Amino acid sequence: MMTRLPKMYYSLFFILSLLLAGGCRHLGADAAVPDTHVPVAAIVTVYRHNSHADIIVSRLLLTHTLDGKGSESPLKLAALYTDQKPSGDTSRLLAAAKRFPIFDRIDETLTLGGDRLAVDGVLLIGEHGDYPRSPTGNTQYPKRRFWDETVDVFRRSGRTVPVFMDKHLADNWQDAKAIHDEAQALDIPLMAGSSVPLTWRKPAADVRRDAELEEIVVITFGSTDHYGFHALEVAQALAEQRQGGETGIVSVQCLTNEAVWTAMDAGVFDRDVFDAAWNRLPRHLNRGRPLKDAVPNPVLFLLTHADGLRVAVIELNGAAGEWAGAWKYADGEIDACQFWTQEARPGAHFTLLVNGIEQMILTGRPAWPAERTLMTSGSLDALLTSRLKGGERLATPHLAFAYRSAWRWREPPPPPPGRPWAEQ
Repeated sequence: MMTRLPKMYYSLFFILSLLLAGGCRHLGADAAVPDTHVPVAAIVTVYRHNSHADIIVSRLLLTHTLDGKGSESPLKLAALYTDQKPSGDTSRLLAAAKRFPIFDRIDETLTLGGDRLAVDGVLLIGEHGDYPRSPTGNTQYPKRRFWDETVDVFRRSGRTVPVFMDKHLADNWQDAKAIHDEAQALDIPLMAGSSVPLTWRKPAADVRRDAELEEIVVITFGSTDHYGFHALEVAQALAEQRQGGETGIVSVQCLTNEAVWTAMDAGVFDRDVFDAAWNRLPRHLNRGRPLKDAVPNPVLFLLTHADGLRVAVIELNGAAGEWAGAWKYADGEIDACQFWTQEARPGAHFTLLVNGIEQMILTGRPAWPAERTLMTSGSLDALLTSRLKGGERLATPHLAFAYRSAWRWREPPPPPPGRPWAEQ
C-alpha cells in the first residue's frame, strides 16, 4: 500500500522538475519571462507550501495556475526577502529554478543590492510564521517594520512605487492608521486586504449600487482573528456599495459562547437575513443537529455604522466551512450568496487577488480603496478588544470616517478544474 506524502512535497517535486527542465524556463514554454515584465520585490514572513507568499508570489513564477500551464503574470519577481525560514521553506529551490536573488535585508531586496530603489512595485506579505500574539489574540506580524523599512528606501531613493499589503494593514489601529496616513502623505499607491470579496459568488450577486441597506449578516469559520478578518472584508465590500458609500462605524461588540445564542434569540440580528446566508452554504457540517449542539464556541461580531446600518458576523465552527453573506434592503428585500473558495484548486481565488495587484502596479491606481482595509483592520482590533473586555460594547470614534469606493465586484471566469484546495 502506497503511503501518501506530506502536502509540501508536491510543491518540492514541481520545483525540482523546473530545475531539471532548464532552470528558469516554464514547463512547456520556450523562453523565460521576458525582461520587459515589470520588476517587483516581495517581502514575506515565510515561504512554504500553501503559505500566502506561496499562493500569491508563486503566481508570478509558475503562472496563474501554479503549474506552468496558465497565463503568465506581467510582473516579474526581481528579489525576495523572507523574515523566517521554516523547515518546509520552498523559496530557496524556487530561487534556484527561476533565478531570482534572496537577500538577507529588506533594503537590499528593494535595491537589488545597490543604493537606490530598483523595482517598480512591492508586495508585503505578513501572514504565517512563528510570531507572538497581542493581548487581544491578534497575531503580531511585522507589518509595520516591513512598511517602515520599505518607506526608508523610498525616501532615500527619492522615488515611490505601488505597495500591496496582504490582508490587514496591521494587528492594531495605531500602526494601521500610521501606514495608511504615511502612504497618503507620500503619495504611495497602497492596496491591501482579503481575497474573499473578489472570489466567485453562488449565485452571482452583489449589493445594488447606491441602494439603501438596513442589515448585513456574514457567516464565517476558522480562527477568529485570521478568518474573522476575511469576513469583515466581505461585509465591508458589501457595505461600501450602499447609498452614500461608507459613513463610518460608531460602535462594535464581540460576544462569545452562550451570549451569542442569547443575542440570536433576542433578535439582535434579523433571523431572516441570517437564514438567507445560511441557506447559501453548500453543506452544513452540523448534519441536522441544532446549531447550539454543533457549535460549542460561537463568536459574534456586531458593528453599528453611522447611518444606522447593522452588520453581524457570526463564526460557526462545527457547522460552517465556507463564507456566506446576506443583506437586507430598506424595502425589506433580502439577497444572499456564498463566497466560493474552499472547493477551488489550490487557492484559485488568489489569482483574482493577483490580478488586482497587477492592475495597481501597472497603472499606479489601486483596484480597490485602502480605506476599506483601514476600516476592517481597525474594526478587528476593536472587536478583539471587546472580546478581551468580556463582550463590552465599545464606541469607535476613530472608525467614524467616510469614504466612497469605485470598486465593483465582477463575476470572474470559471475557475480551472482540479482537486479542492483542502485536498492539496
